[in-house]
Amino acid sequence: MAKFVGGVGTSHVPSIGAAIDHAKTQDPYWKPLFDGVAPAREWMDAVKPDVVIVIYNDHASRFGLDLTPTFAIGMAEEFPPHDEGYGPRPVPVCQGDPDLAWHLTESLVLKDEFDVAMVGEMSVDHGLTVPLSLMFGQPDQWPCRVIPLCVNVIQYPQPTALRCFKLGQALRRAIDSYGPDIKVALLGTGGMSHQLQGERAGLINAAYDQRWLDCMANDPLSLTKVGHTELLREAGSEGLEIIMWLIMRGAMNESVRQIHRFYHVPASNTAFGLLVLEDA
Repeated sequence: MAKFVGGVGTSHVPSIGAAIDHAKTQDPYWKPLFDGVAPAREWMDAVKPDVVIVIYNDHASRFGLDLTPTFAIGMAEEFPPHDEGYGPRPVPVCQGDPDLAWHLTESLVLKDEFDVAMVGEMSVDHGLTVPLSLMFGQPDQWPCRVIPLCVNVIQYPQPTALRCFKLGQALRRAIDSYGPDIKVALLGTGGMSHQLQGERAGLINAAYDQRWLDCMANDPLSLTKVGHTELLREAGSEGLEIIMWLIMRGAMNESVRQIHRFYHVPASNTAFGLLVLEDA
């Protein structure tokens, strides 16, 4: 049977990918961030998942306003990096796991009544590739298979925090019911507080971010009650991405063990958060 090995919550700031791609990780600006990420990378190397399900949002790359699924799962054999206007990142093509993707989708739709879009051809942008680079560095190929789980946190109406948590619970039931003997990890990505436009551009709310990190480990149900208005007010227009971490957390036991926690500002004009959890 499949074994769930743990979850990671991490920001997916595009400039982090640029720092990796241009060998700037040891520059004075970036070194504190990458030093803080190192324990998470060591954990990932120790648990060695066969498949990583990356929960992320597309940034008008594969999807646009003409087609905006609330939840979408990549079903393909592979997922190339998307050209976001400056050429695709120099990272490996993600090798998918169609068998597991179909099992997850069947379980989510038929058993738990989540209407997820099934995507047979899918490029992936920095929302997915930056977390992989943070966890695995710059290999010639990623050391595990990757299943993209894309969430709409861009276009109104976005799913609620509670809906994301429930999706995580359903996702765990699907993983636990998968027959092949593989190890699966979840990456919940996005956030933390940041706003990219308007009068509040550059907003960072460290106290609010730290509250989320506290509650992610110890009281996730309190976060499921947080509404979009609060998130927009406290974390900024792009800070709403943090609800994707709750899919990862919903897949875990009520009681978890915190393996690593890290918070850093700024990363570009964004707050960077990182959390590694295992079931207690």
